[in-house]
Amino acid sequence: MQNPDLNTRRSLATPRGVGVMCDFYAVRAENATLWDHTGKEYIDFAGGIAVLNTGHRHPKVKAAVAAQLEAFTHTAYQIVPYEGYVALAERINALAPIGGLKKTAFFTTGVEAVENAVKIARAYTGRSGVVAFTGSFHGRTMLGMALTGKVAPYKLAFGPMPGDIYHVPFPNATQAISVADSLKALDLLFKSDIDPKRVAAIIIEPVQGEGGFNITPPELMNALRKVCDEHGILLIADEVQTGFARTGKLFAMQHHAVEADLITMAKSLGGGFPISGVVGRAEVMDGPAPGGLGGTYAGHPLAIAAAHAVLGVIEEERLCERAAELGRRLQERLASLRPRCPAIADVRGLGSMVALELNDPATGQPDAQAVKRVQDEALKRGLILLSCGVYGNVLRFLYPLTIPDAQFERALDILADVLTA
Repeated sequence: MQNPDLNTRRSLATPRGVGVMCDFYAVRAENATLWDHTGKEYIDFAGGIAVLNTGHRHPKVKAAVAAQLEAFTHTAYQIVPYEGYVALAERINALAPIGGLKKTAFFTTGVEAVENAVKIARAYTGRSGVVAFTGSFHGRTMLGMALTGKVAPYKLAFGPMPGDIYHVPFPNATQAISVADSLKALDLLFKSDIDPKRVAAIIIEPVQGEGGFNITPPELMNALRKVCDEHGILLIADEVQTGFARTGKLFAMQHHAVEADLITMAKSLGGGFPISGVVGRAEVMDGPAPGGLGGTYAGHPLAIAAAHAVLGVIEEERLCERAAELGRRLQERLASLRPRCPAIADVRGLGSMVALELNDPATGQPDAQAVKRVQDEALKRGLILLSCGVYGNVLRFLYPLTIPDAQFERALDILADVLTA
């Protein structure tokens, strides 16, 4: 139910640039459930935008943060360090799918991780150019916007973007863009816009998030690794959204036969607490001089404690296997609806990173309005869904991997009813 008084207060107190999807306000949450101020219950298939793979308020995350609260809340790691940070870096180094010696640095937000990965790449290579992909999302800061391959709403009215950032098309079957097309565009870029010897890094999401949950084909990742090796370019895997069991692996790069040089992480690492990081080859990570990396709240003690608990929960509750199973069930259910829902253009996913693309059956064109109708009707029935995609015509599903089976099936029933109505 709408809360006119609070919504009015929000519109008067906060800027319109902070877009808000729901007109109700959360007062309580548990695992995969949210409650508003009226007591209405919602099944959360948004997960704080992929932050809650371990669910709202997991008991072990709560306990870890409570214990840290009894010790200290902040020292600034660069001033007075603490063991939790070092121990978490050791755990990430042991888990990350990068060969040889590794090092990890922690930050606060996903875009901080991305920006610091670019800084590290530039410092190590002595180069400035960065290549990203159309449809990518790498954050809302100036450099994050420049890297992001989508104009609206992220780049509108924000003026010139930082220089030496280039984009090539991402493979997309619905847009008739093949891997060969992407690689041809990259080769043309190197011939027409920037010498590959001036490129510090190529950054790519193993599965595009905001771009529409488009899965990076293995042949593209293999080819990018070859290109990077040939020209001394670093390969950055942006795993801010894909990491920590979402795709059925701890890191989505584990689905590939090649390795990145740097991996960014954030979101579900903290189980609801703000933390991000970059892990990479030790010699690359040591590129910046002392003081070149960091931040006042970087690797905050409470978030570090939460992250330790999250890694434990993922292992103990076998959330990678759970992600694969839930994703399989979701894709099978969505595929079964195709005869009754001709708007379904594609069902795709990796583990529990699943997308449903809707097009106008009459024209075959992307149908963002259909996605909006499904979102609105599902919300009325107590199911929170998110959209994505360059054309806004994709539904993405980011439920906690800890969601109970009965609740998961209830959500799929709601979704099926809405799509076939």
